[in-house]
Amino acid sequence: MDWFKTNGPLYLMGLFAFWVFVFTIFDILFGKEWIYILLVLYLIIVFFTFILIFLRISDQKTKTSSIEEFEKSLKGGLYHFKCPSCTGIFAIKKSRGNNKKPMKMTCPDCGNIGVVSSYPVCIEEEIPEKKSVKANFRCGSCGGGVTVWAEGQELYKEPKIYSCPFCGIDKPLNKF
Repeated sequence: MDWFKTNGPLYLMGLFAFWVFVFTIFDILFGKEWIYILLVLYLIIVFFTFILIFLRISDQKTKTSSIEEFEKSLKGGLYHFKCPSCTGIFAIKKSRGNNKKPMKMTCPDCGNIGVVSSYPVCIEEEIPEKKSVKANFRCGSCGGGVTVWAEGQELYKEPKIYSCPFCGIDKPLNKF
């Protein structure tokens, strides 16, 4: 079934349609009276083209729903932020959803220190496709984890998180 997701069936359908067209021209030029056979072949081409289009559309819907299901399965949540200093976009993935404390950290794009609210606001900008290497942090007190990465560029030096969003302790989280 994976072969149908490639362009192979479209190429075969194009090749088949080309040869039916060649036989149609041959029939017109030499009067072979193949009109009924050619008509059936054209109907087959139309039928299989609709089937291929339907398979492509249903496959795209499956991919979209699987992405939405993945986002729902993120326990802590994935948040994107825009730095007020450099306007760089970065992402934070938390291991739990019960964070009640703001998080003090350095911007992964420019290195400025800022505070991320415990109730983050979603950004409206388009997220760049290029991602940096992820930086993983774990709280030594409560064990909560945070992953940070930059969107669209590389991380600025070594990002640091100075407070835990889960227990609120004002000690730097351990990078691992």
